[in-house]
Amino acid sequence: MSKSWTLTIAIVMFLIFTYVYWKLTKGYVQKVMGKKMWSHWGNQTFYWTNVLLVSGFLTVLVIYLLRSSKIVAI
Repeated sequence: MSKSWTLTIAIVMFLIFTYVYWKLTKGYVQKVMGKKMWSHWGNQTFYWTNVLLVSGFLTVLVIYLLRSSKIVAI
């Protein structure tokens, strides 16, 4: 596979992981924090920072596993 395909796969995986993690956790986090606390931008920034870090970690982990199994060549 060329590097452009690998990059495309990584970006798509990152977007999918971000969307799935957001769908699974947003309702729970809003429920735990409460509507008033959720409306503060600092809490939302902290939440989105965590969403992006978890999604990035999962993407790197999957790319590493694909690379180790020789499915994707980088």
